[in-house]
This record gives sequence, C-alpha cells and structure tokens, in this order.
Amino acid sequence: MSDLVVSVEVAAPAGTTWLALTDWPRQHEWMLGTDVRVVSGDGRSVGSRIAAFTGVRGIGFTDTMEITTWEPPVRCAVRHLGRVVRGSGAFHVHAKGPQESVFVWSESLVLPLGPLGKLGWPAVKPAFRLGLHESLRRFAAFAENYSMGER
Repeated sequence: MSDLVVSVEVAAPAGTTWLALTDWPRQHEWMLGTDVRVVSGDGRSVGSRIAAFTGVRGIGFTDTMEITTWEPPVRCAVRHLGRVVRGSGAFHVHAKGPQESVFVWSESLVLPLGPLGKLGWPAVKPAFRLGLHESLRRFAAFAENYSMGER
C-alpha cells in the first residue's frame, strides 16, 4: 500500500467547492489528462460508479471507482476497482471561512505489478505528486469560478 495526501486552499465557500469537485463530467477541466463519466447510478450516492480514463490520445487506463461514502458537502470516498488502480480514495472539503475552503485528496493505493510496482513507486511518486499538485492548483481556479450553468 502507498498513501498519498495533497490539499489546496480554495477562495470559494465549501458548498461551491463541493459542487465543483463532484461535477464529474467537468473534471477534465482541471484534472490533468483525465476524463470522468458516471457509469452507474447518479454519481451522487453510495453505490454509484464512475470511470476515469487517464491518458493521452487514447493510450492510458481506466480507473473504475465505486462511491462508498457520500456526505455532501464534506466527504466522498471511493473504492478503486480496476486492474491498474486498486485501493481507496477520498475527497474532503473543509470550510475555512464563509468564502474559503480547503480541498484534501487522499489515496491509499495497492501498487500494481507486485514487487516491481513497489520497487518502481519511489521513482514514479514525485512525478505523480507533481501532477496531482498541478491538478489541484487548477481545481482551485476552477472552483473559484464555478458555475453549474456552464455544463
């Protein structure tokens, strides 16, 4: 298992941050190289499934997740069900003030490829973390300008 936690401050109310975060079809606007779609359920309840394709020009992998916790506007937890990505993840939104919040993304992943994955993770983790930090920086700007009417 490998644990990873990253966060970003957002100049938006927690409710707005939550709505922006859980607007799955628009996640590609801030998450590098990733398109998300709801594949079962409504995407806003326990048991719903979402699929996130990460890659470039059709080369990549799909991370299918099942929502295991849905506590708006505070927490969404998922279980990763794919071959490449397994484990659990969670999105937390913390109110910091009336117009400020903090988005925390945490993952507890089972590394793919067994011993080879465990050996290679230290080399891959800095680039993965860098991409995640850039995505969260982009998310803050997305949430700060979020409007549900822009779908």
